[in-house]
Amino acid sequence: MNEPKSPTSKVIIVAGPTASGKSALALDLADAFDGVVINADSMQVYKELRVLSARPDERETARAPHRLYGVLSGREACSAGKWRDMAMAEIAECHANGKLPIVTGGTGMYLNALTAGIAPIPDIPAEIRQQVTADLEKAGHQAFFNDFAKRDPDTAATLDPSNTQRLIRAAEVLAGTGRGLAAWHNEPMVTPPEGMVFKKLCYMPPRDILYDRCNRRFDLMIEQGAIEEVRRLLAEKLPETAPVMKAVGVREIAAYLAGETDLETAKEKSQRETRRYAKRQLTWFRHQMSDKEIIDAQYSESLADKLRNDVHQFLLTTPK
Repeated sequence: MNEPKSPTSKVIIVAGPTASGKSALALDLADAFDGVVINADSMQVYKELRVLSARPDERETARAPHRLYGVLSGREACSAGKWRDMAMAEIAECHANGKLPIVTGGTGMYLNALTAGIAPIPDIPAEIRQQVTADLEKAGHQAFFNDFAKRDPDTAATLDPSNTQRLIRAAEVLAGTGRGLAAWHNEPMVTPPEGMVFKKLCYMPPRDILYDRCNRRFDLMIEQGAIEEVRRLLAEKLPETAPVMKAVGVREIAAYLAGETDLETAKEKSQRETRRYAKRQLTWFRHQMSDKEIIDAQYSESLADKLRNDVHQFLLTTPK
């Protein structure tokens, strides 16, 4: 078998819903091809969420280098643009060191920003986001949205008024740049560098198997210290609008710690929210990925062999 050519312009994408097994697949490929696993999950970037985000453990990180896991404070927002900049830096380092970058995660807007491009919105200073967040909390959600809609009706028309994170993002962009998101999205996209090619693998096991994994995974999270993790997170007194506070399980366990519910109810609600999140991801990936990129078979050694061979053939191919 011929050895693969230099992976300088090659990037592997391993996508899929939560609890699908994509991280194990990415690690298997990293073992086989001297790869570096780069996180594309919007909750795994936060250092406070080791357990509830199912961040790779020490045994897994010992097998291959892992990047962009637990690198941000829960006080920081991580927009698609910010994540893309960090990911591109890690990809460049991989290529410089002769390593294969393997980007893995289930946050669709991150993966789209990397592979398809993103509007050229400048970085927004953290203090502007903090002020916008404080203004929203002071005014109340509906009043804040109504005021924003008067100042930027084009962007407001594209928003779900109940989506706090999207509203804060839209307001901070307007405050920081003087232009609305809708106007920025009409600008030419910042696209991947010329010559960069992606091999996409989207692992989507049968729904009944996925949902069972979601349930069992949360049981394991409780055993691994999810309750103490949320206790520590609450002690930091982050604003409720902080993205890290929206992670599945945080609100439910917080209610248990406050004595508002029992542990079994908190667990059941968290499992239900995890399944709902997985369902939304399944729908998104079905619409965004081509049939040839979707892997819907159960994981097996024969499937693993096939995927390793697919990646090997991709690395042998010279970009046009």
